[in-house]
Amino acid sequence: MIQPRGVLYRALLALAVTHALAPSTLAQFETRGSSLVSPQPGPLSVATGDFNHDGRLDAVVASAYEIQGRNSTEVQLLLGNGDGTFKAAVNYRVGQAPDSVAVADVNHDGNLDIVVADSASDSVSVLLGNGDGTFQAAFSFPVPQNPTFVAVGDFNSDGKIDIVTVNGSDATGYCDCVAVLLGNGDGTFQEPPIITSLESPPTSAFGVGRFSASGNLDIAVSEESEFTSQVEILIGNGDGSFHSGSTYEVGSAPGAVAVADFNGDKHLDLAVAENEEEAIGVLLGNGDGTFQPEVRYGTNFPLWVTAADLTGDGMQDLVVANLDFSSGVTTLKGNGDGTFQPGTYYPDGAEDRFVAVGDFNGDKKPDIVVLDFLSSKAMVLLNTGTVTFSPTTPVNFKKQAVGTRSAAQKIILTNTGKTAVKISSMKASAQFGVSSTCGAGVAGGANCTISVTFSPKTQGAKSGTVTINGSASSKPQVIELSGTGT
Repeated sequence: MIQPRGVLYRALLALAVTHALAPSTLAQFETRGSSLVSPQPGPLSVATGDFNHDGRLDAVVASAYEIQGRNSTEVQLLLGNGDGTFKAAVNYRVGQAPDSVAVADVNHDGNLDIVVADSASDSVSVLLGNGDGTFQAAFSFPVPQNPTFVAVGDFNSDGKIDIVTVNGSDATGYCDCVAVLLGNGDGTFQEPPIITSLESPPTSAFGVGRFSASGNLDIAVSEESEFTSQVEILIGNGDGSFHSGSTYEVGSAPGAVAVADFNGDKHLDLAVAENEEEAIGVLLGNGDGTFQPEVRYGTNFPLWVTAADLTGDGMQDLVVANLDFSSGVTTLKGNGDGTFQPGTYYPDGAEDRFVAVGDFNGDKKPDIVVLDFLSSKAMVLLNTGTVTFSPTTPVNFKKQAVGTRSAAQKIILTNTGKTAVKISSMKASAQFGVSSTCGAGVAGGANCTISVTFSPKTQGAKSGTVTINGSASSKPQVIELSGTGT
């Protein structure tokens, strides 16, 4: 029997109210690729980078689960195909229950390496990259109890990458601390780690940035006890240690902390995923290590949040992984003054726990990768720019007898721009058919209808795409299709 290990999982209410989400001016995102990464359930963390120097973004996934009482001991490497999909996952052995993963060049050889927090081993695993998409066998360094999140940075200003974990409690004891392993610059790290105690038990996530004028890296840690939900600011001393700064009350079950400048004042701000509060809390930084009280933006059971400029307007937006009611991804467009517009929700997956941003198809637009814990999939949502599709999710057909054709399912293509979009071709994969009212193009502000049918030639599960080439994107835009022949 498989037992899930949810680093931030909380008991959910039996009944929940779904927030009404108003549309924003963000570009629409479409689910275009999904990759199996581990036994079900499993994936909890993803980090991205170009591991084989081919110009295509890759990903590494940490999956923590139990099978018949034994913890998982592998991370999954996904090499990108450059179109929003990945090659089959390749497993690399690490410590027990890898909960979190980070990427950096820790030995200064020009190749990206992988750092993993092994929560059940009380250790950190380091896998050195060979530069061709493969990695050397992991070696580990001990850290305090239950490291559930890992990040990298130069915490003592010596030009070498260090490792920091947040640590709570497990069967071997408790720490409620952060631990820093100072890097030697060759892929090894100094022992023992430098320990800084926290005011309250951590909830398995933190954000890193320079919050004060000291120039040292600081940390914002989500914490929760029986009495309070808060973010504690740890001010870096410049030697790998920290001293406690201020604490700020936030909503219940705080988790991920995104760090970015949301209002353009050159001071770093915070966005906190507050799962049970059903909100993202935004705390604007004052530039001296202190922050203003939070302002909340409602969204269903957020478990992770990250910041990125999704539209190229120079303003930071937020991307949220919604755990439940219902699971998916929400984007909140930033106004550039520290406030955000109501979220736009994209249904995707059954229990989304982690989200990251990157350009997965090489069109210079930021896309989204989200981890669905229950289905054990890493799913990519491509940024479609001025062309939007409704529905946004893949088109699934009911079971269809071999040799027959299904009724058509319709997708509305809308040109949200002011100028016409040209369409040079529109083709469907084998066993699927496509027709449309789009013609050679769609005028600004207009829409057209794409009709797709399923005609299985053999029994079994089938998948395919409608591929659209035109002026809307430098890369083909696709509509993902699936069905089963009987």
